[in-house]
Amino acid sequence: MALLNEKFFDSKDEMTEHLASLLEDTLSTALQSDGKASMLVSGGSSPAPAYKRLSNLDLDWSKVTVAMVDERWVEPTHEKSNEAFINSTLLQNNASTADFVTMKNSAESAELGQAAVEGEYQSLKQPFDVTILGMGPDGHTASLFPNASGLESALHTEQLVCAINAIQSEVTGSITERMSLSLCGIANTKHAILLISGDAKREIYEEAKQPGSEFDIPLRAVLGLPDLNLSVFWCP
Repeated sequence: MALLNEKFFDSKDEMTEHLASLLEDTLSTALQSDGKASMLVSGGSSPAPAYKRLSNLDLDWSKVTVAMVDERWVEPTHEKSNEAFINSTLLQNNASTADFVTMKNSAESAELGQAAVEGEYQSLKQPFDVTILGMGPDGHTASLFPNASGLESALHTEQLVCAINAIQSEVTGSITERMSLSLCGIANTKHAILLISGDAKREIYEEAKQPGSEFDIPLRAVLGLPDLNLSVFWCP
């Protein structure tokens, strides 16, 4: 079972404050001890304010590598691109000098592009200093969607990244083809942070802590990782 540190906040502003402080401390410590840092980031509205605040921090961003937790198999100019989101929120101001490793390449499919992405991720500083995860109302995290094509491999592979083709739903939208950290990739971090908001997601999170199928609620696989240092942040 993961080493859970649950923190439930009264507001999104309070959660943002704690998240930004934790990320600042983590990156500063890594830079001081190792001379470089690696941070894996997710898209979504929850971390956006913290990313914007981080972008102004007086860190040696040129020695920080930012990489994606997951990505839709779309061009960076697409409105649903996580890469575009990170560029517009985190990689601004002082943070514009950070090295950015993306998950989308010129291959026709995520499956065909996986090997090249794996090679890039293997070259990152490991274990990653911090990995920021979200969770959907279906219990997915990263792009590990319930019963998706590629999910079984993603939960068992020793590679860091995997190609996923989700079952289309209201959560996935029309873009089901994804590149994602595998379960092994998620485990390969000094500190993981799971961001959750709203009562409905809180219920799914609590359900994920109970025994059951990892294919129905993939977050269960993450919560079951032995020795994963996982902070869980929730706000209404």
